[in-house]
Amino acid sequence: QVQLVESGGGLVQAGGSLRLSCAASGRTLSSYAMGWFRQAPGKEREFVVAISRSGGNTYYTDSVKGRFTISKDNAKNTVSLQMNNLKSEDTAVYYCAAHPAASDYYYSTKSVYEYWGQGTQVTVSS
Repeated sequence: QVQLVESGGGLVQAGGSLRLSCAASGRTLSSYAMGWFRQAPGKEREFVVAISRSGGNTYYTDSVKGRFTISKDNAKNTVSLQMNNLKSEDTAVYYCAAHPAASDYYYSTKSVYEYWGQGTQVTVSS
């Protein structure tokens, strides 16, 4: 079983940056594909970005392309999300998730993910 803990959220002005981290324990992340999802008040949890178990393959939702960057450090058992040029519509609770993957692929469907962190709040003021 994998335990995930997110950190790095906070309040930032529009146009600013934040770096989220997801630290894993219990299992090595080298066998897991990872994803970041977010949930705004009154909305469903939505996909943001995913990365394959090796870290070599990534997939971003259109609204964050060119602004967000995901990275995975299997040696440190962490996944990070660098968020630049933040917009008010990025305001949400951000969750990292893990899926034990048999292949080096990414997954954008939240039902695929077995393990979730508790989330970290990101608030972007305009």
